[in-house]
Amino acid sequence: MKLRHIVVGLALTGLSSVAAADLEPWVDYEVSEGVSMVTTVKVDANMVDKYLEGLSKSWVVSNERAKELGQIEDYSIWVSDLPNSGYFNVLLVIRLASAADMQPNKADYDEFQAGWTDENEELSEEQVQMYPSIRKINGQYLMRKVTLK
Repeated sequence: MKLRHIVVGLALTGLSSVAAADLEPWVDYEVSEGVSMVTTVKVDANMVDKYLEGLSKSWVVSNERAKELGQIEDYSIWVSDLPNSGYFNVLLVIRLASAADMQPNKADYDEFQAGWTDENEELSEEQVQMYPSIRKINGQYLMRKVTLK
């Protein structure tokens, strides 16, 4: 019985030392100024290629335009090799230099719209209409990279 109390006491001591570890930002770790907007999407397993085709004509085109204008740093699409497992199987990621780049800006909007053609709009609208039948957006996150020192 005493051995059991000793083991439990040691385990609790170990847990309390972990819980007491307080890291301080900019002392123990740094948080990036840049942010990533991450969207998690669950696409029907047999429709991932169709969804990617739609993204290539809508989401990719608009993000490519924003990247050319310097309004975003980069964007990417991640697809799971296991499409039926978990709550999502596609990640849509947009990287920005800082959270300030997310603020509404008329000059950026006007510059973006100046290069957006009616053809872009028609292709985008056509693709977006089929999205609800093949996918569900499960979450949207604003993420920052953490670097431990």
